[in-house]
Amino acid sequence: MQKQAKILVIDDDPDLQTAVKKVLESKAYQVVAAYDGDEGLQKVVEERPDLIILDVIMPRKHGFEVCQELKNDPKYYFFSRIPVLMLTVYPEDREKMHLSVREGMMMEAEDYIQKPFDPQELLSRVEDLLKK
Repeated sequence: MQKQAKILVIDDDPDLQTAVKKVLESKAYQVVAAYDGDEGLQKVVEERPDLIILDVIMPRKHGFEVCQELKNDPKYYFFSRIPVLMLTVYPEDREKMHLSVREGMMMEAEDYIQKPFDPQELLSRVEDLLKK
């Protein structure tokens, strides 16, 4: 029997966490939750996920900072190849964060998906990233 992928969901919204978890568990993915960027980075090291779903807008450390740290900080070298799927509510929050999707792509996220998301689209993106 093949081991199912472990997916870390980093998002400060408990309702969104629940929704994403239900969608992913419907395909038997193992889901681990973190509710802010610092906790997310800690869980990356502890849980060694196969994929990270990362919210952009979070308190303390936003998703672009987490992604940049994960991909570029030497202390996360062994985890820097974990694919990151950014969750975003662009364009509405772009002005608030002074960040753009282009800037986010420069931080090496592998893909983006808009909130609210379509469950089938989320599963399709997750499956594509896990194949790479």
